[in-house]
Formats: sequence, structure tokens, C-alpha cells
Amino acid sequence: MQSTTRVALDAMGGDNAPAEVVKGAVDAVNKRNDIKIFLVGQKIPVERELSLYTYPKEQIEIVDAPEVIEMAEPPVVAIRRKKQSSIVVGMNIVKNKEADAFVSAGSSGAILVGGQLIVGRIKGVDRPPFAPLIPTKKGVSLLVDCGANVDARPAHLLQFAKMGSIYMEYVLGIKNPKVAIVNIGAEEEKGNQLVKETYPLLKECKEINFVGSVEARDIPEGDVDVIVTEAFVGNVILKLYEGMGSTLIGMIKAGMMTSLRSKIGALLVKPALKRTLKKFDATEYGGAPMIGLNGLVVKTHGNAKAKEVCNSILQCMTFKEQGGNDIFKASIAAEQADAQEN
Repeated sequence: MQSTTRVALDAMGGDNAPAEVVKGAVDAVNKRNDIKIFLVGQKIPVERELSLYTYPKEQIEIVDAPEVIEMAEPPVVAIRRKKQSSIVVGMNIVKNKEADAFVSAGSSGAILVGGQLIVGRIKGVDRPPFAPLIPTKKGVSLLVDCGANVDARPAHLLQFAKMGSIYMEYVLGIKNPKVAIVNIGAEEEKGNQLVKETYPLLKECKEINFVGSVEARDIPEGDVDVIVTEAFVGNVILKLYEGMGSTLIGMIKAGMMTSLRSKIGALLVKPALKRTLKKFDATEYGGAPMIGLNGLVVKTHGNAKAKEVCNSILQCMTFKEQGGNDIFKASIAAEQADAQEN
């Protein structure tokens, strides 16, 4: 019997809410019949947007949340005071096991705080990181962390590496994934203090396939599967990656339209070019899961359109189908048991 994945979706989060968020939800349920979406937000605007579409009514349910956490609000204060906000209500749905995942394009800070305070960390996880999949020449790599922990310590990065390795192996099916730390050179002695202190921990860890350092310019090649860094560097890499990809795609499309000859050539190469460019479109891979929580929380870009929202929902389905959270819990519990024995 086919299992239904239940996703609480923040209808009010992001620059394009609720219109693009609602459209993304509709696109998802029109693609899959094994998903139930709780659209969490202000009832009247959400109903208005839903009325524009045809979709299986039983697969989308509106959950009224009259308050909205704005991007500029202090996260801790907002989470504590705005109990009826779409982020707080949505995360409580996950906490109460009424949904398998929560997806939002809203405030990163509020999602980070809410994820830890409401959904809660898996026992043994110190700092849950944001870990998006990024496109590479050979497929995808997991960038961890990209925005949650700017003051991470070496022990945190070691745990990021372990959780990232588990994610790639059990959720994406990559056996013995290669793990590397972001550095300014390949030599072991290079890097800032955090990298220098973390490197030997990763090198000595028998639970991961650590292959050394990776420079930013080599990330797009896809030679490593898990890219470990702290949140400041990771966020810079992610934003530059997305901006460069978007710019190049735009320039290629514009270049194809400069003359009659280029237009004819564009028609000939369009199918192959479309497939290639699609691989480097970040919106194809959904959002950044916050791994290490008791339930799945996924952060999409603040300017996410319907396509990215839809793919983030489908991403949650894959995570549930592969038993992502159960695998994390079992692995961390085993690690703690081994540590106590030793």
C-alpha cells in the first residue's frame, strides 16, 4: 500500500507568498497522489489563490495562521511571541507528528530557532546544519553547512561530515560518499584556525570517507560528495554558485538570439542545451534540509517561485521514503553507545 507523505507548507513565507507558494503546492499534488499538503497561513488570501487552480481537493488542507514573521524580526523573539504565525504553527504540526515535514521560504533565523526549539534536535546532535544539494558536473554534492552555524567549532564540523555522509549514502544512494573540507589549498597545513583544527578530526574519523581539502573552484567538478564548512563560508559559496549559474544561463540564452545564424543554431542544439542547463538550475533540487532534527525542516530561498516550492515538497517525499530521520537517529545512537563503551 502506498504511503502518504504529509507536508506542512508555510504559505506566508518568502518574497512571493502566498501566490507562488500556493502554485507550488498545487503543482506538487497534481504530480503525485501520495502527498497531503497543509497550507499554513492567513486563510482568506490562501483560499483566494487556491481558487485559481484545479487540483484534488482532498490533498490540500488550509491551516489558519493569522500572524506572519517578517524577515527583519529578531528570530528568538518572533518565535516566542508569534505563536499563531505560519512558521510556529507549521512546525508544531511536525512536532505533533501530524506532518512528516515542514517547508518554508521565510526567515532563515526564525526557521533555525523554531527548528531547534519546537521540532527539537535528535539526541546527540549539537548543531543542526542547513544542507542543500548543489549541482555539479557529475551530479550533485551536499554542502553542509550553508547558513545555520556561523560560529561552529571543530567538533560541530565533524558531526556535519558524519550526518552529511549518512544523508548521501542512505537518502541518495551514494555508497561510501567522499567527504572534503573547504580550504584555500590542498595542503593539510593550510587554512584558518577552524580548518586546521578540524582537518585531523576528519582524517582520523573511521566512519567517513575523508579525502582531504577541496578548493571552491573545484566544487563544480563534483569530485566530492559531501562538502564540509561553517555557515558563513558555506552561504557565500552557495550564493555565488547560484548567482553565477543564473548569470551564465541568462548569457547563453541571450547569446543564442544575437543573429539569424545563432538563432538557427539554437534551434538545432536546443534539446541538448536545455537538458544540460537544467542540471545547473539550483531550483531543480529543492531547498536546504535542516538535518539532525526530530522531524524534517526544509528552507527554500526567500525568492523561491512555484517550481522550487514544488521540488522542495517532492524532496520531502524522498527523504521520508528512504527513512532519513530514522537512519540519523540510529546512527547517532550507535555512535553514542560506542563512545560509552570506549
